[in-house]
Amino acid sequence: MARRGVMSESLKVELAKELGFYDTVQREGWGGIKARDAGNMVKRAIEIAEEQLATKRK
Repeated sequence: MARRGVMSESLKVELAKELGFYDTVQREGWGGIKARDAGNMVKRAIEIAEEQLATKRK
């Protein structure tokens, strides 16, 4: 069963640039990143979502 991505491509690119592995994505595609990098990307996306929720609640 194939999983559909939840993050938009633009968000993934933004996070990869922020976390410093976008060059790998450009060379090898998303499959070329390390599991640690993918985990850090998800962690950062969750942090951003939590920040946005906290801002909306105020």
